[in-house]
Amino acid sequence: MTERIYFDWNATAPLRNEARAALEDALALANPSSVHAEGRAARYAVERAREEVAALVGAKPADVFFTSGGTEANMLALSPAIEISDDKRPRGRLLMSAIEHASVRTGGRFPREAVAEIPVDADGRASLAALKAAVAASPRPLVTIMLANNETGVVQPIAEAAAIAHAAGGLLLVDAAQAAGRIACDIGTLGADILTLSAHKIGGPKGVGAMVRAGEAIHFPDPLIRGGGQERGMRAGTENVAGIAAFGAAAAVARRERAAEAARMLALRDELEEGLRAVSPKVVIFGAAAERLPNTTLFAVEGTKAETAIIALDLEGVAVSSGSACSSGKVQPSHVLAAMGISPALVRGAVRVSLGWTTTKAAVGRFLDAWRKVSGALSRSSKERPGMAA
Repeated sequence: MTERIYFDWNATAPLRNEARAALEDALALANPSSVHAEGRAARYAVERAREEVAALVGAKPADVFFTSGGTEANMLALSPAIEISDDKRPRGRLLMSAIEHASVRTGGRFPREAVAEIPVDADGRASLAALKAAVAASPRPLVTIMLANNETGVVQPIAEAAAIAHAAGGLLLVDAAQAAGRIACDIGTLGADILTLSAHKIGGPKGVGAMVRAGEAIHFPDPLIRGGGQERGMRAGTENVAGIAAFGAAAAVARRERAAEAARMLALRDELEEGLRAVSPKVVIFGAAAERLPNTTLFAVEGTKAETAIIALDLEGVAVSSGSACSSGKVQPSHVLAAMGISPALVRGAVRVSLGWTTTKAAVGRFLDAWRKVSGALSRSSKERPGMAA
């Protein structure tokens, strides 16, 4: 049987070999809160991973807090009670970009009436002018803008947004789950106050993430999970030692190999997009005029439905998606594309292709062959049933 092609790396990346080895080695470790030798060995594994995750984003290990994933990390950070040094005044406003991940769009622990959206332009970049106006009307807000969008791959103007937020006494939370390991992601250079990460996006296991703060002056007095004193009181519960150890191993490889992997993926992505334009001259590649992640292509051909295309490609042995994989497996219209002002006809046809470090030139060729076959069949079908195209 022909080997399948996996082009859904933004949903999850396969476990790196180094992460798998670290996971297996750590499965037998003891409780890291125990003071005996076995417990100290487990604690060493957790703290070594903390160092590697910190290094991936240019932070100090003491500013890394492990969670059950990116969603929990975002929920922990989305709190009106964030303190800076001795300033304990609550933050009354959450300003989020219109293209955030579902875990951010909930607003966390902010009341719904305290949440406002920052629009994006036609290329999917957050509007800095709108952000300036919003912070002027909302002193000391928490601003949240993802570093790179999970659907379009468009990279956001984070450093500029940080400057705007800080000028108004605000803080900036950056969801870096898709960006870490693919583009530079240094918390200091970005100017972010808080970063959130997810292990399985960089080749670690599912069920592990991290919240990273810029410095010890940032304090969270209201942890989501209370109980013991784990994670320095930030997140109670016995640590997922094996998952954390694997996260650290994946972070180390991602940091070491990032530049080479990104260059290779960018070349493959450009080849894929050139091929798409040759097969489907009317294809629209969303965010093509903006800086994007080197591995991500979100495209559509008007008259084609994403659900039909994804199923047809799956039957051809190619795994792709319609965007975010956080909707219980449902193919739903993209709020990201809607925020960009894309027509409903194109939104319904959006297909996301995301590559990874094991993607080959041959795999890109096979995808293009499959798309040629699928798009041809879908085009013939829409002509036969014109009323069904919309």
